[in-house]
Amino acid sequence: MPQEARDNNRHIHLGAANSHHHHAYRYCSNRISTCKYNGFSFLPRFLYEQFRRYNNIFFLAIALLQQIPDVSPTGRYTTAVPFLIILSVSALKEIFEDVKRRRSDNKVNAFPVEILVDGQWVEKQWKDVKVGDFIRVDNDNLFPADLLLLASSEQQGMAYIETSNLDGETNLKIKQALDVTATMTSPEQLKTFQAEITCEAPSRHVNEFNGNIEINGTARHFGIDQLLLRGARLKNTAWVFGAVIYTGHDSKLLMNSKRAPLKSGTIDVQTNYRIIFLFFVLVALALISAAGSEIWRKGNIPQAWYLEFLENDPKGSFLWGVLTFFILYNNLIPISLQVTLEIVRFFQAIYINNDIEMYDVNSDSCAIARTSNLNEELGQVKFIMSDKTGTLTRNVMKFKRVSIGSRNYGNNEDDEFSDPKLLEDVEVGDEHSEAIIEVLKMMAVCHTVVPENKDGELIYQSSSPDEAALVRGAATQKVTFHTRQPQKVICNVFGEEETIEILDVIDFTSDRKRMSVVVKDKGEIKLYTKGADTVIFERLQNGSEQTIDYCTNHLEDYASFGYRTLCFAVRTLSDQEYSEWAPEYKKAVLAIENRAKLLAEAAEKLEKDMVLVGATAIEDKLQEWVPETIQALMAADIRVWMLTGDKRETAINIAHSCALCHPTTELLIVDKTTYEETYSKLEQFAARAIELERQEKEFAMVIDGKSLLHALTGEARKHFGDLALRCHAVVCCRMSPMQKAEVVEMVRKLAKHVVLAIGDGANDVAMIQAANVGIGISGEEGLQAASASDYAIPRFHFLRRLLLVHGAWNHDRSVKVILYSFYKNICLYIIELWFAIFSAWSGQTIFERWTIGMFNVIFTAWPPVVLGLFDHPVPADQIMKYPALYASFQNRAFSIGNFSLWIGMAIIHSLSLFFLTYATMEHQVVWDNGLTGGWLMLGNCAYTFVVATVCLKALLECDSWTWPVVVACVGSIGLWIVFVIIYALVFPHIGGIGADMAGMAYIMMSSWTFWLALLFIPLATLMWDLVIKSLFTIAMPTPRELAVMYNKRNTSFNGFERLASSWAANQGPTKDGAHVFSNRFSLRKRIQPVENSSLTKSSSPNGRTAKNGRQPEYGSTEMSTWNQNYREEDEELQREPRGGARGSYTNRAFVGDNNVTRIMVNADDESLQDPNGTTSYSSNVLENMRLLTSSLRGSAAGSSRSRTASEASLALAEQTRYGFAFSQDESAAVAQTELIRNVDSTREKPTGR
Repeated sequence: MPQEARDNNRHIHLGAANSHHHHAYRYCSNRISTCKYNGFSFLPRFLYEQFRRYNNIFFLAIALLQQIPDVSPTGRYTTAVPFLIILSVSALKEIFEDVKRRRSDNKVNAFPVEILVDGQWVEKQWKDVKVGDFIRVDNDNLFPADLLLLASSEQQGMAYIETSNLDGETNLKIKQALDVTATMTSPEQLKTFQAEITCEAPSRHVNEFNGNIEINGTARHFGIDQLLLRGARLKNTAWVFGAVIYTGHDSKLLMNSKRAPLKSGTIDVQTNYRIIFLFFVLVALALISAAGSEIWRKGNIPQAWYLEFLENDPKGSFLWGVLTFFILYNNLIPISLQVTLEIVRFFQAIYINNDIEMYDVNSDSCAIARTSNLNEELGQVKFIMSDKTGTLTRNVMKFKRVSIGSRNYGNNEDDEFSDPKLLEDVEVGDEHSEAIIEVLKMMAVCHTVVPENKDGELIYQSSSPDEAALVRGAATQKVTFHTRQPQKVICNVFGEEETIEILDVIDFTSDRKRMSVVVKDKGEIKLYTKGADTVIFERLQNGSEQTIDYCTNHLEDYASFGYRTLCFAVRTLSDQEYSEWAPEYKKAVLAIENRAKLLAEAAEKLEKDMVLVGATAIEDKLQEWVPETIQALMAADIRVWMLTGDKRETAINIAHSCALCHPTTELLIVDKTTYEETYSKLEQFAARAIELERQEKEFAMVIDGKSLLHALTGEARKHFGDLALRCHAVVCCRMSPMQKAEVVEMVRKLAKHVVLAIGDGANDVAMIQAANVGIGISGEEGLQAASASDYAIPRFHFLRRLLLVHGAWNHDRSVKVILYSFYKNICLYIIELWFAIFSAWSGQTIFERWTIGMFNVIFTAWPPVVLGLFDHPVPADQIMKYPALYASFQNRAFSIGNFSLWIGMAIIHSLSLFFLTYATMEHQVVWDNGLTGGWLMLGNCAYTFVVATVCLKALLECDSWTWPVVVACVGSIGLWIVFVIIYALVFPHIGGIGADMAGMAYIMMSSWTFWLALLFIPLATLMWDLVIKSLFTIAMPTPRELAVMYNKRNTSFNGFERLASSWAANQGPTKDGAHVFSNRFSLRKRIQPVENSSLTKSSSPNGRTAKNGRQPEYGSTEMSTWNQNYREEDEELQREPRGGARGSYTNRAFVGDNNVTRIMVNADDESLQDPNGTTSYSSNVLENMRLLTSSLRGSAAGSSRSRTASEASLALAEQTRYGFAFSQDESAAVAQTELIRNVDSTREKPTGR
């Protein structure tokens, strides 16, 4: 038996004859599929999904029972035929949606890639890639499979890899080919290359890999540093050659994904429970009716000689009666409910797909609903789990500000650093000119960036986007780094070429938080050090206090804008000091034991008594409108968590930038490495969280991947879950894809709420599939995430409209469809119970059998559909401005009380309809010929009144009457009238169908009693609704009803608005004033006036501009500081006199609370001002909003939360409150020292062709 069959390792022959053919059969193809079904699995999976719904099981049982001869009073096929139609419609919808998934998969599978065929590069598709193939990947392209790096365009076989699509890390990673393959830089060399690879079997561990490659009888080990993973992207490298090791679903990326799950919505689960309840009601009614039949038989048959034959009839037994009545009442559970929901959901998905407000011009893409089964879930979200890189941020670093001494250069408005004063100070020889030059030199020298001159353009290749941003920033200020050679760099400094020798490099590590280089510049030896302020300040020379104070003030300013900061320090070394230190450091570098400790000790001897020369600020650009979106979602009572693979400092920095945390939010940081320590920390923080809740302080938890591994295990899991659910926000960093999924699953189980996951990368697929609702950010980076998602949107900020508008609407509409479907069926079919009282409990139907079957299919099919598609509970702009309405919809919609009210009204309506009809027809109608209408006259009249009542009920329940709603409801009544005429005239003559109905239309419609009753009975029945709805609206109005009433009273709203470009650019706010109340709805009755002119310039989310009057651009991280910057203005505002010019008025008390909702009312309205000039709410507005307050948030005391964190907790979180701009990969395949010492940018690169 060959070795391959005896072990679990993978054996791959490279370049061997017929090896590709051999591998193609042994290993899976590179074609991927995220579809739910295939040709073989469709039927079993579809049936499984359908029969998870209890109503489908019920109707299957009814259809089977009806096949028993003489047991069904309604015929054999009145349930089976509609049921098959419903299943067919559902099957077509599932097929249609799965075809869309397949098209998305085909798009990925058809990506182009170059494969080596007979010594030539041939362009093929990703799906054609096979294990053992040699492929070429060019710069900025994704890797189609897991590859062994063979060679690259760079020196020493290096390649820069962006893995943000895999692990969320923003820094580039350096991979390096083995020296035995790095020289193969042409297809001719690859053509003759042969080797055998033995490596581990496919696994999901993205940071672990081991294998051996045997070339000419010599084996070499290779590991994760030589593995290029599918989904990663080649950056700053012209090309690489790779050998395919894992393809398709064997790749590590897809091993971290799960099979597309069969998700069911919370509404479906609740509907199942309601159906179970109605099933037991049905059983009870059948038992009661069968018992009534037995009692009647025993009391009446002995006296009725003409019914003696029934005494010995086996079909008159109690069990037979139960079965008969069970079938008779089966339609209490609406058979059309699922197909109605399927139709409504399908068109709701089309609404989402065609919403122009969620169209992104830049990417020419729109929102896509990949499934419609979860539309209502969008309206019930309580937790959002968001990826960081590519979702919240653009991963674009821009150099923004620089601090030199007491000077703070740059501004916050321009896209990049722009301040001519910096160069002017250098030219005039200002007191800071030497420090400016020193900082610019350090920015251009102290890094691992490699320059490349391509077509006359200088391109910087770097594993750290922060370093590249600093180098580019220095170049814009006339200090241009353009050449790197072994042990030296060449820069153009203000027009002069300077060669700076690199003597030693002390690497950056996460423990050191700094990087140092020893350089020789113009014969002078200097130590250049850059790093976090906390480690730089403590290593400065004595007497630096004033410089530190200046720098600290500037750093706090930068941090308030969410910038990533670095401090720069320099120290001049004597030749003797360096010559004494260098051998000791070299010895530490070569040490095997205690190497890290020896390196740290050597570095400490040199990194001391330094001079602080400046600090820089780098902006990690956020996606458009991220802070505003997160604020709106939090105002809607949704918890937002950030789950990222990036490092802690960066994650915390972005959490502050995007308004997930505030500067005063207390951070509970869990960063332990053992289970015991993690458990103890969680236990400590759980007690601390209870104390903070009692003090009404905001707090957030930060936990890394290593601690999370223990936190999700054993008893620690409960502590972690309890603590996390209490937190205002949670930031999880350094997470693997499966850890993200585990966190999502934990929250789903513990919180029992709807969890939404959103991401753009392949590393987010697992959590997207694990969540109740998965959202993928569409675009090139997010193809994998979008393919596996339930909904795809082009930008994160579209999530706001998707949830607040489409989610709230869909949830409200679908619940109304479900309740209405229950109502109309109970209203009609419970009449059979009332009729049984007068029909000797015989099981005789009051209605003709086929009209019973067509009640749901034809005559009342359209009212619930139009309710689900055209009802607008609250206008879109209103709910966008007042996100708290989103939470109120959840509390109202499908509660047991609301369900009971609908069922109660259905029973009341059925009683009213039957007995009013019975009273009207009690003496029967006698025509001129002496004939009467019989029992069908009563049944058809009652049926007509039921159709009219339930259709008019739909109009009453609709919040917005549009022509489709009116046409559907009125048209359904007319449709029954037309149908009964045709049915009575034609069908009795076609095979005897409906023989009992022959002539019934004329009999019924020729009676004036019928027409008068048609006007009176439905209106009299619906009076119950008018009275009850009026009482509830007056005594216990819901927040939605208050919002509707408020909307009718006020035609203009400018609340928690999105910054519409036309509003910001053209007119500013309207002349209406601004009354502000927090997201906790704490209202202030007196509002101090503000000059109208101060607001007309406003274009910020809170109605303000930055102090320089400029509006921040898209993606700016400035949002978090506006509230802080304006606290001083608020203090001044409180001291202003109460009088003032009429015009625009605002309550500035919301400053400091980022979660704000603003109500605009017209300050020119005389009723809103008192004689002192102070603006007041009118009494009716105050009353309505007070009711809205109590309905949504309870007491308004919560709005006065203290936001001052304890000194101890601030001290704990001080060093991580904002990130320092250093994202160097400290465990790269090529050490920073080696890269600086050996790379030569002047060397010509191979073309690989």
